[in-house]
Amino acid sequence: MVQLWKDEAVQWRLRLCFDGKAGSLEMGEQPRQLVLHLGDREKSDAEALRRSAAKAVKQIASLGGGSALLDAEPAVEALGAEGLAALIQGAELALYRQENWKEEKPEDKEVPLYLEGTAGVDAAAVVAETRTLDRWICFARDLVNRPANKLTPDMLARCVAETAEKTGVECRVLDEKETRALGMEAFHAVGDSSANPPRLIVLRWRGGKEGDAPIALVGKGVCFDSGGYSLKPSASMRGMKGDMAGGAAVCGALFALAENRVPVNAVAVVPAVENRISPASFLPDDVIGSMSGKTIEIGSTDAEGRLILADAITYAIAQEKACKVVDIATLTGAMARMLGDVAAGVMANDDEFFADLQAAAERSGEKFWRVPDYPEYRKLIESPVADLYNSSDGCGAIAAGLFLSAFAGETPWLHLDIAGTAWSGKLSQPYQPKGATGMGAATLYQLCRVMGEKA
Repeated sequence: MVQLWKDEAVQWRLRLCFDGKAGSLEMGEQPRQLVLHLGDREKSDAEALRRSAAKAVKQIASLGGGSALLDAEPAVEALGAEGLAALIQGAELALYRQENWKEEKPEDKEVPLYLEGTAGVDAAAVVAETRTLDRWICFARDLVNRPANKLTPDMLARCVAETAEKTGVECRVLDEKETRALGMEAFHAVGDSSANPPRLIVLRWRGGKEGDAPIALVGKGVCFDSGGYSLKPSASMRGMKGDMAGGAAVCGALFALAENRVPVNAVAVVPAVENRISPASFLPDDVIGSMSGKTIEIGSTDAEGRLILADAITYAIAQEKACKVVDIATLTGAMARMLGDVAAGVMANDDEFFADLQAAAERSGEKFWRVPDYPEYRKLIESPVADLYNSSDGCGAIAAGLFLSAFAGETPWLHLDIAGTAWSGKLSQPYQPKGATGMGAATLYQLCRVMGEKA
């Protein structure tokens, strides 16, 4: 827990220095003092501060824990409120521990972190906003880390609805009868494959001007993905409990917007399903409908995420009257192979909206890379028997994005493929412990802040 220092006794002292190798730590000249080297002041940025704070608190935890006092003055002088927020976020996210179901719970080494040297910024406001956002990033991590038998679509819906009630967020959960009545055939093609029925989760935060159309955050909510009849190899089945990381991210972002009272109208839409094998499962070569009226030829039942997102995007535009749409999903292995666990892929149909995303990512520290959507690629999703084809023989990440663009239509739209970044890997940062990263929640929050500031 990070808070401003008020003369409390502390066990450790942390000092920031713009010298040495960026990210390196060493014991200081005084007892129980750690020096965090940030490298060249001109090259240092918020991400370097985030990483350094994470390393410092993890080092203290490894030495037995204890309270610490961090002199934030160098960071505040260099980067202002952004630098202070980065220190807070790095420290808090680094000490995240996922749920476990052991009979004997492991003991966490606590590191209460106090801050001084914050003159020149509204430190109390920065601490309050950042800690709130961090808490909801960790909420998203919790959901993604939860095993599939402890997070069915209905369990996810009930968890989100109960959380919404506590935070003052409006929540509606549509059951299978309601979504079927809306014509969400693509959503049901996947959701009907499981004995655990699908749910469409809708969260609304009305913090902006009354009557202004909301920005829609649409998150893939596949609580487990077996691949269906296009069955995944056994090794690829591990980790598929996290195929709802996009849905977790949009919920975390929406709750953070509400708790921090960000002046923007936003709606989160999470199509929650399981992709399993059953007598009701859809099959390769099937032709199905969608809420938009477009028909889809099934090339692979393992390309299910784009099907449920297609109907969710249509719902956000038609039912929620969204003026802009962002979808976020662990969508393609192709994106993970291309970008690894460093950056997420982006497709956009609106340059200004993409620029807003870049501004948001500058604040969050998360990395995004725009993939092309040249007209030549559209041949990948053409079908001789339907309006669209849900798979491709190559360029899988691009094909998936173009498939979803057909449902966004003329509405400004961003597609974020976080397949490689939703789970910590070899290249992950020190504030991303093993397991879910909460990728996207911070950027979506900051994107909505950007939209609110422009309104």
